[in-house]
Amino acid sequence: MSIIHRTWLKPTKPELLTAWLPTRPWYRGGAAVPQLAKAGGFRLDDPEGEVGIEFFVATDAGGQDAYLFPLTYRSAPLPGADHALISTLEHGVLGQRWVYDGVHDPVLTGALAAYLAGRIPAQAQSTSDALDEEVAYACTAQVPLLTGEVTVTDTAEGTTLTTPDGPAVRFHRLLTGVPQTPPADALGHVTGAWTDLDGNRVRGVFAVIEAQG
Repeated sequence: MSIIHRTWLKPTKPELLTAWLPTRPWYRGGAAVPQLAKAGGFRLDDPEGEVGIEFFVATDAGGQDAYLFPLTYRSAPLPGADHALISTLEHGVLGQRWVYDGVHDPVLTGALAAYLAGRIPAQAQSTSDALDEEVAYACTAQVPLLTGEVTVTDTAEGTTLTTPDGPAVRFHRLLTGVPQTPPADALGHVTGAWTDLDGNRVRGVFAVIEAQG
């Protein structure tokens, strides 16, 4: 299970994401600089214990929005993934970490597929050896998810992961205004919770599994 170190990060995760977020097509803040704060999320375990996997939610006080950031943390660069590198940070225990937009990282997509198949549980974001009871999933897809080459498409509506022979997985990057229940024709979903800018604990859809074509 995930081990959470009580230590410092430089820069912090909100600071690290502040420069990167406005480069994404799903950022709704226009020319404004985001004012990000941690609001929630959960983790999944890497079976090899090498890569940190986190689904990080941050609120933007400037735009009154909340965003979902699937992230991976590595002790060395991921070969061939320079385009997905967000930045590096210094971890008080683990040293330098390379932080990636995790939708491009095969360790994250593999763990997500295992979670949706019921093989691994969601872990608490900030507590070691603890499950996250607020995260829920459903999956009725009859074929394995996210196997083979994964194509990542970013649009103003979010991020979609497709493979040659399976359903698509679409991440809701902007969480504000997302319906509280997934679409009726969805093959599955992941829902979770975060704390909004008014201090209320709210739920929404993090990801949806959809048939291709």
